[in-house]
Amino acid sequence: MGVGFRGTISDAPDFDPSADAETLYNAMKGFGSDKEAILDLVTGRSNAQRQEIVKAYKSSYGKDLIDDLKYELTGKFERLIVSLMRPQAYHDAKEIHDALKGAGTDEKCLIEVLASRNNQQIHDLVAAYKDAYGSEIEEDIIGDTSGHFKKMLIVLLQGTRDEPGVIYEDLVEEDAQSLYEAGEAQWGTEESIFIMLLGNRSVTHLQMVFDKYQEIAEKSIEDSIKSELSGDFERLMLAIVQCIKSVPMYFAKRLYKSMKGLGTQDNTLIRIMICRSEIDILDIRECFRMCYEKSLYNMIKDDTSGDYKRTLLALCGGDDDLAGEFFPEAAQIAYKMWEVSSMTKVQLRPTIRPASDFDAADDAQNLRKAMKGFGTDEDAIINIVANRSNEQRQEIKQAFKSLLGRDLMKDLKSELSKNLERLIIGLMLTPAEFDAKMMRKAIEGAGTDEHALIEILVTRTNKEIQAMNAAYKHAYKKSLEEAIKSDTSGRFCQILTALVQGAREDCPADLNRALADAQELADACNEDSDEMEIKFMSVLCTRSFPHLRKVFQEFVRCSNKDIEQIIKKEMSGDVKQAMYGIVRSVKNQPNYFADRLYKAMKGIGTDDRALIRLMVSRSEIDLFNIRKEFKETHDCSLHEFIQVETMVGDTSGDYRKTLLMLCGGED
Repeated sequence: MGVGFRGTISDAPDFDPSADAETLYNAMKGFGSDKEAILDLVTGRSNAQRQEIVKAYKSSYGKDLIDDLKYELTGKFERLIVSLMRPQAYHDAKEIHDALKGAGTDEKCLIEVLASRNNQQIHDLVAAYKDAYGSEIEEDIIGDTSGHFKKMLIVLLQGTRDEPGVIYEDLVEEDAQSLYEAGEAQWGTEESIFIMLLGNRSVTHLQMVFDKYQEIAEKSIEDSIKSELSGDFERLMLAIVQCIKSVPMYFAKRLYKSMKGLGTQDNTLIRIMICRSEIDILDIRECFRMCYEKSLYNMIKDDTSGDYKRTLLALCGGDDDLAGEFFPEAAQIAYKMWEVSSMTKVQLRPTIRPASDFDAADDAQNLRKAMKGFGTDEDAIINIVANRSNEQRQEIKQAFKSLLGRDLMKDLKSELSKNLERLIIGLMLTPAEFDAKMMRKAIEGAGTDEHALIEILVTRTNKEIQAMNAAYKHAYKKSLEEAIKSDTSGRFCQILTALVQGAREDCPADLNRALADAQELADACNEDSDEMEIKFMSVLCTRSFPHLRKVFQEFVRCSNKDIEQIIKKEMSGDVKQAMYGIVRSVKNQPNYFADRLYKAMKGIGTDDRALIRLMVSRSEIDLFNIRKEFKETHDCSLHEFIQVETMVGDTSGDYRKTLLMLCGGED
């Protein structure tokens, strides 16, 4: 097996191909087949052993085992078992062939296979393709792709990347500078530099180049690629960068996407589980556990069914005990993730900007016209409100009163209804009034909406929290702190009370203090849960975000564990959710919001209050960044997700139309 084996499938001891061939023959003869016997045997042998079984089967029975399996089995289970029986290079060749033929090209498959395979795997793939289909893979790809995307695929197909360990010390800085000058530093990107360097330098060399690039550009190479390149070429280059940084992390993300979003992408799921089961599925599981709330095992379990599910779980090889010690590689990745998070300067981008040629009086007259007489012109209202900044909307409100002597909010409430009314009114309030109203809605009524309280209080700046407190007092004649205290209790109440002060430190990271904080949190993990919660709260609710990034990074070093995993395992209920919300927000706030949007829309029925709250409150701050994160995590654009998930109950489509205008475009 050798050092570095991180698979779940290996050679079975006391292997007898003839006996296995007989077991499979018996499992398929007669009426119906013994699927359990088939899946147990196939997942209990390595790929090399399965090839011997195929030969033994032909020798003993004069039949092709793969043909018999295709005949006996059906659906996804058949696809998975048959794929397991092929040599890995032939499986890759079939995937590429299927991706190229047919109506449209499956670019995602081309990207995943060619970006993640090493030189030897590429050479084997090229030979297998020629043997199986009688044509050159390079010619077929040239005939089916174009532009820089095509050029980069051809470079990867050569399988001539410098071997791992080959580092040109004197070129590291020069390469990083070349990438910077080819992209960020000039108008129009010099793609050929990206192609040459990312397609030929060794993985080890490029890891050093990317670190140096981060220093020069003050942003990660991924962020530069996202802003400089586009389309399939952008997706390919991102995949290459992710594979250079960590192949297991790349596959963990691909697996997550294959089971999230709109329906399961079974081809992707099958391809990855097969191809990594003898290489690094244990590392992939570890990365998966680090990034997502579920283990890979549980995600597969919840997302698939029947014999197909049982086979995938056998390849996965077990559920991960939450918050165990990190494997060395995973600890390194976690440390690096926090380091990148602390070094990156994120440029926040809104989707709604002030309208040019703005005329408040004109807008006020047009809104009145849209609401006068019989029937309401919803289109006119939406087009004005969703295309103005909040400041401009406040001017319109004032002009409406000055010119017409009427209260615009009252008129809108009487003319609109349901979710459209809630959304338009939300847009017309100031951000502080809107936040105050959302806090009020979360507190009053039958049950408290703890998720909303957490989301608002962990993501707002001190200034925003103070403005919200003032707006709450003005509107509801009592302080927000009093309202929180009367509606929540215990440690959760203490956390919210601490956050609602709007007094979080606002300073850069202090390394010595971060080391001390990290050690204190690591020590707290060995104390009883009460003590642990107090210590965590004293750090997480008071320190600045830049400082906390450093603390969480050093926590990995102190404890060999990830802060998110500790919170998930050691805490419970609302306290866990609040602490988790702070960590997610510190790590990557647009990603936290993207996750909240996904949760608001997936499953049975949309949580419209959460959807409205998120779209209204972020549209002028960072909704563009949130969109990018949504696409990255769920492999489906926010635009498309809103379109599909809000169809039910929105008969006129006006509510959806307004949400899509706030979303500001398809990614």
